[in-house]
Order: sequence, then C-alpha cells, then structure tokens
Amino acid sequence: MNEEIELKKQSGVATITINRPQKRNAINYDGWLELQYLAKVVDQDEDVRVVIVQGSGKEAFSSGADIADFDNYRSDSKKAIIYAEAFEGAMNAIESISKPTISSIKGYCIGGGCEMSMATDMRFAAKNATFGIPVAHLGILIGYSEMTRLIRLVGSGNASYLLLSGKTISSSEALRIGLINGVHSIDKLDEYVTNLADSMVPLAPLSQSKHKKIMQTVLSNPGLKELTEDEIYLPFTNFDSYDFKEGRKAFLEKRKPKFRGL
Repeated sequence: MNEEIELKKQSGVATITINRPQKRNAINYDGWLELQYLAKVVDQDEDVRVVIVQGSGKEAFSSGADIADFDNYRSDSKKAIIYAEAFEGAMNAIESISKPTISSIKGYCIGGGCEMSMATDMRFAAKNATFGIPVAHLGILIGYSEMTRLIRLVGSGNASYLLLSGKTISSSEALRIGLINGVHSIDKLDEYVTNLADSMVPLAPLSQSKHKKIMQTVLSNPGLKELTEDEIYLPFTNFDSYDFKEGRKAFLEKRKPKFRGL
C-alpha cells in the first residue's frame, strides 16, 4: 500500500488523493503502480458510483512525474519502456473506470499530472490552477495514448502550442481551449465538485457505464465502420434491464428511482 496515494469512500463517492504536498504532488514510479491498482479497485466496487481524483492541499493537483525517479527508471530507452508500462497503465486504468470520473484541480497541473487529468471524464479547476505539458524542457516525449487524449480535448493546434512552446497556461485559458470543463474560486471548488458527484450517485449505473463505452467506440471509430454485433446492439441493451423498468415505473409514480445496476 502506497500511503502517498490515498483512497476514501463515502456515500457512493470514491476520492483518490495524491498526497505528496512537499513534492507538489509529483508522482513516482510506485505511485503510478498504486494509481493503476486503485483505479481497478474502485471500478470493481459496486458501492462506488462516482470517482474524484485530486491533489493534497491548494498548491498542486500534481506537478507530474517525479524527476527524482529518472536516474533509476528513465535514464535510457530500455528503462523508459518499463516506466511507461506503469505510467500508461495508470492512465489507461483511470480512463477505463466504468463510473463517472472527475478531476478536481488546484494549483499546478503539469506534465504527467495534466495527462492524468485528461484520463478522467471531467475536469474542474480553481482559478489558481496552471496547466502545461512542458516536456520539451526535459527533452522527452509524450506517448501516443496521451497525445490522443490531448488532441481529442483541445485539437491539434492547441496541442501543438502546449507541446512545442513548452509554456504553461492559466485556468481561464484552459477553459477556453476545452482542456477543462469549468473554473471556480479556490474556496468553492471542493463544494462544487462534491455536489456534482453527489448528484450523480443516484443515476443509473448501466447508463453511465454504457455511455462511456459508446463514447469510446465513437472516439476510436468516428465513422462507425465494421462495428461488432455487440457494439451495434449496445444502445438497446438497457431496455431489458431492471434499472429501465425501475426508472420507468418511478417516473410514472412520480418518485425517485432506486437503481441497482442490473
């Protein structure tokens, strides 16, 4: 168990916190492995309906990969490939969580921290947040998966600016280019994200998880060519579910539905 990555669960919401404030919540090799593990834990936990990812304190969401690790894990291409398995494994595991995921961002959201936020479904930031992927200052590259997520969110032009200039941008600029969904004062961000997460807890889990599947299919195959039989049928599967029957019944009875994910 990596104590620098914390998991707490309350009332259907799981919160993963990067807890290295003395390092601006930089994430080391073991931290990426722990994030990968925790993402799978919350995905498999039936009591969890929404996941929040955040950094400890107000200074940083995450300043990215811990450069102190580089001598041991990224000093040459062979080591970098092994490191990438942990790093990209964490990104892919977060992106694969079947429940809605939200990044709550204060302060520095840089490099691997910014890339981690892009693996969540939604990103909300405090006004003091700063974003960037300044890998050109280190002479390294981002991977194909990270590049794909970046271009999907901000387009190739803005992705080129962030990567090729090596500059950081403000939360207002990040909102303008589509990197984040909203900006709030630093004192109101936690309240906003908590309320948003709580509002999603009662929603139908099958709708949430399958919408995420459909979205990934559309993103990876925009022309919807050669869909499998399961992919074609997926948008209709909920009509045979308990949750659809419960949702329809609750609507007619003018009450709140009690979804079970069945």
